[in-house]
Amino acid sequence: VQLQASGGGLVQAGGSLRLSCAASGSIFSINTMSWYRQAPGKQRDLVASISSGGSTNYADSVKGRFTISRDNAKNTVYLQMNSLKPEDTAVYSCSADVQAYGFRYPRNYWGQGTQVTVSS
Repeated sequence: VQLQASGGGLVQAGGSLRLSCAASGSIFSINTMSWYRQAPGKQRDLVASISSGGSTNYADSVKGRFTISRDNAKNTVYLQMNSLKPEDTAVYSCSADVQAYGFRYPRNYWGQGTQVTVSS
């Protein structure tokens, strides 16, 4: 199983970006899918998560500005980021709890990070 993230870049404050993360491989089902971020010198924090049924959870710092969604048919999770602030600058990584064929239990997989830089 592999997760491929894309969509990062440089944007001015107040702008928008959309991140995507597609899971591929021998996937039976995907439970929770999440986005995390890590700014330089700081710990990695949860940004948002979404269950297989569509229930969402957000960090307080992004509520009302970011929206997480998923396309189960495409095994893909999205993060729409609006009203971006310089403090949103970080490496964003996706994570998914995947039940893969050949494994007895779900496992947590991570995608590579994508840089988001918000200029003031």
